[in-house]
Amino acid sequence: MLNFDRDRFVRIQGGAVAIAGEARLLMRTLLAEGVERLFFMGTGGVQLLTLPAIELAKRYSTFPVGAEYPAQVVLDPPAGLDNKAVVVIPSLSGTTKEGVELMAFLKKRGVRTISLTGHSDTPIAQEADHNFTNFAEDDTSSESFYLQTLLIVLALLAERGEYDGFDAAVAELKLLPGLLADAKAAFEDKAAELAATIKDETYHIFTGAGSVWPEANYYGMCILEEMQWIRTRPVHAADFFHGTLELVEPGVSVFVFKGEDALRPLADRVENFAKRYTDRVRTLDAASVKLPGISQQVRGMISPVLLATLLERLSAHLEVLRNHPLTTRRYYKRVEY
Repeated sequence: MLNFDRDRFVRIQGGAVAIAGEARLLMRTLLAEGVERLFFMGTGGVQLLTLPAIELAKRYSTFPVGAEYPAQVVLDPPAGLDNKAVVVIPSLSGTTKEGVELMAFLKKRGVRTISLTGHSDTPIAQEADHNFTNFAEDDTSSESFYLQTLLIVLALLAERGEYDGFDAAVAELKLLPGLLADAKAAFEDKAAELAATIKDETYHIFTGAGSVWPEANYYGMCILEEMQWIRTRPVHAADFFHGTLELVEPGVSVFVFKGEDALRPLADRVENFAKRYTDRVRTLDAASVKLPGISQQVRGMISPVLLATLLERLSAHLEVLRNHPLTTRRYYKRVEY
């Protein structure tokens, strides 16, 4: 496999799943202390990676769980951002400027904080009331953050008596790192073929619904736009027929992401429409990934994890074929803004 270290990958994703027990105890403590609200506040793409867990919480519980942009919060904080709230701040570097400013802002308001970082010796890790550090880098961080935020929400639901499958789900998720590595290997040839097909294309529409919509948005914005300088149009499948459909014509690339949850029919509808008007419909389906030992219920929770792990293989081939390393930037952390 191109530029892939299986042992490293399995170790990192195993580290993400390993927070399960500690997350459960932490949620138990916070609820006992009277926490009434949970916010996820990440900057940039990492915030998108928290959205599937938030959506899951909203399906199971009336406990307020939401997302806010750190840069916006420090200017105009939402109601309820007080000592009854806990804020989860994911930051791979642990040094994200907006995250550091947010942490200081929250401490002044007495808000409890949990950070998810890739390094423990960083401001966001050290200033949080509780930190989960799991070393990762760009090519492994998506799965790691998806899994950590999922486990935090499942722990919350379990402690509130709204989800009784926590231990069983964790047991299955412990199998996932190796299975994800297998999925990458199985997708390698298709990834190489797809990369060769799209390497010179300059525009893509990305769409999906349910838990995979954030991954469609993330891959378009954070990988192709930021890391490859390719223009994209991410649009939720529910909104596709309220504007974006008029851009579909022969030669237009449409990526359809399909998950294994109740909102899959929204992606099916887009796929069926787009195939009538363009020959460049690219469908990535979480259901195509073989995961022996993983129940359908858990599969429904990890669709974005599966697509992220396949798409990393596409990215690995694209950067080589386009002679454009994923680390190359013009502006990001290069100039003042």
